[in-house]
Amino acid sequence: MNLLHVDSSIQRDASVSRALSAAIVNEWRRTVPNLNVIYRDLEAAPVLHLDSPLLAAAFGAEADATTQANAAIGTKALEEFLAADIVVVGAPMYNFTISSQLKTWLDRLFVAGKTFSYSEAGPQGLAGGKQVIIASSRGGIYSAGPGAAMDFQESYLRAAFGFFGIKDVEVVRAEGLLLGAEQKQQAVEAALNAIPGVVLEAGSALQAA
Repeated sequence: MNLLHVDSSIQRDASVSRALSAAIVNEWRRTVPNLNVIYRDLEAAPVLHLDSPLLAAAFGAEADATTQANAAIGTKALEEFLAADIVVVGAPMYNFTISSQLKTWLDRLFVAGKTFSYSEAGPQGLAGGKQVIIASSRGGIYSAGPGAAMDFQESYLRAAFGFFGIKDVEVVRAEGLLLGAEQKQQAVEAALNAIPGVVLEAGSALQAA
């Protein structure tokens, strides 16, 4: 069984989303013997933005060495994603949405004929059957109350993976991290305590598929 572990925080060792995603992967390792894990750190090794030469090459234009290298990076990211049975994504909220590093990775997964297709009935996801767990961190409270209207982080990730045909998207969330040391400690502990149950449920869904 293959697990793809993706981190996107720019805070390195101070990152809550990185700590949560690592704990989720460790729980999967404990649950699934011989788990094959591929790790992608989007801050240390960013996936490059889509650009006009890359788009032109996709439609048959001649590509120079730089464009070919960019295309290869995107192809590898897509292949890792398609090969994964489980995807764990560390996703902090930056300015009400996901990090630009995570957005560029997702942009390289939106490939017609690979993760989705269009028909007369509308879009059809082609990458279903995966279990996705998002390790979400937020400085404020956005799961309820006035801040909920500004959540373009978790809502976008659910929409993106749903577009690929993935129905099982779970979120392990720690929020209110900038509202004081006590609130941060409680939020992180609650998120860590939730991980075994989330992984157990996701594992059961995989076995039933």
